[in-house]
Amino acid sequence: MDLEYLGKTILMFALILLIVGGMFYLLGKGFEVKRLPGDILYRRGGFTFYFPLGACIVISLVLTVLLNLLFIILRR
Repeated sequence: MDLEYLGKTILMFALILLIVGGMFYLLGKGFEVKRLPGDILYRRGGFTFYFPLGACIVISLVLTVLLNLLFIILRR
């Protein structure tokens, strides 16, 4: 593997992380994700357990599509 190609790839991932992080930062101020269908909420007495399963599935699907698109673009 050529080091120049590796350097460009690392810089591309860093740029993507910067853009995604900035979007999360800006959207986090005015955009709040409420409970989605599939989220697990268990309350009993003073104990509350919350697992955002629906949000995990949505995030997983979005990241899968984005990474597949990125890999398709990088193969060219």
